[in-house]
Amino acid sequence: MRTLRVVGLHEDGKSIVCEDPARRERFLLPADEKLRAAVRGDVPRLGQIEIETESQMRPREIQARIRAGESVQQVADAAGVSVERVERFAYPVLLERSRTAELAQSAHPVREDGPDLRTLGEIVAYAFGVRGQDYSQASWDAWRGDDGRWIVALRWTAGRSDNAAHWQFSAGAHGGTVTALDEHAEDLLDPHRTPRTLRAVGAEAEPLPEPEPEPVDEQPTLDIDAQPDPSAAKPKPKKKAHPAVPAWEDVLLGVRSQRG
Repeated sequence: MRTLRVVGLHEDGKSIVCEDPARRERFLLPADEKLRAAVRGDVPRLGQIEIETESQMRPREIQARIRAGESVQQVADAAGVSVERVERFAYPVLLERSRTAELAQSAHPVREDGPDLRTLGEIVAYAFGVRGQDYSQASWDAWRGDDGRWIVALRWTAGRSDNAAHWQFSAGAHGGTVTALDEHAEDLLDPHRTPRTLRAVGAEAEPLPEPEPEPVDEQPTLDIDAQPDPSAAKPKPKKKAHPAVPAWEDVLLGVRSQRG
């Protein structure tokens, strides 16, 4: 790399005249904002100018997309610039997202009867322990949704499946509150409930057969002249009717003989 020396200002008033001392060759260097930032040693401003020059995506837009949940790689691909240049503007936003995810773990899940006394982090750690899963392998993240509210996510792998649970985080006193946004989040807040995602791999869920109604034993009709056998499961056929035995009053008074 050759070293040039500044000769002076060009007659157009917009360029700096530089010269190669060895070859006596002269060069024009635009006296633009980029040169002024370089002279001041303003590295962040230089990076911003480079992105504005090479891409139509402004630094503010880059930070907005990072804050909305996109990765540095995704933004770099969309802007058509290197990852290193996007990182200059993404770094403070990534710190903000990480800090919010950390704060959300100290928030209290909202129940039907009010906020839980335990924190989200405590409940989730217990749920992973109950199910025999490695909580240390799970990762937290946060970003702003379309409505401007923070969304907190937990991602983990169980077997061959990648899972994610989402809560809405509202900062406030005593750590703030979180509200479940999907079934995974609800399952983690109720550790003793069987997760609804557990099913055989490759098998379609089939409805359980409805239980058949139990048979109801019909009560046998009692015959006033004969008593049913209590040991029989079903009523026995009726016996032949015998002549009715006269009551003792009839015999004593002779009523039946007189009627006959």
